[in-house]
Amino acid sequence: MSAGRRLPTALTAVAALALLSGCSSGDDQPASSSSSASADGARAAVVVYVDALNSRSVARLIDVGGVEDETWSRREAERILADRGGRGWRIEGVRVDLDMGPDTGSARLEAEDKAGRPLRDTFTVLREDGAWHLAFFTQQPAESGKESTSTDRPGT
Repeated sequence: MSAGRRLPTALTAVAALALLSGCSSGDDQPASSSSSASADGARAAVVVYVDALNSRSVARLIDVGGVEDETWSRREAERILADRGGRGWRIEGVRVDLDMGPDTGSARLEAEDKAGRPLRDTFTVLREDGAWHLAFFTQQPAESGKESTSTDRPGT
């Protein structure tokens, strides 16, 4: 990833953390400072996702999705933006549960567009190399040389 692409993402993450200061973590008990910081990073990724939708940014969706910028990912990002992009989403709430360890969990997003239509979505959140990503890309091809798992035919 080029330094030019990291700077806007880093600035967005900083702005996202500032915006999230009023969002509830959804945790019933106080979190330790390290798990709270992790949840904040995951929340910031959700904010980046919503910002990417609002700005119709393919590159930012790919970045927050943690996938390579390739033909398949651009195509899928464009489909996501055609469905949800540019609608003025306003975050109503984000709940992060790091229930699978300090680097993996789930995030539940509640948002409303400028026409008052709701958006409710749940993501798996993952931290890889210190950066939080949301797992929302579904069309990622199998690794080269590996066959994808199929439920259409029995194994041999």
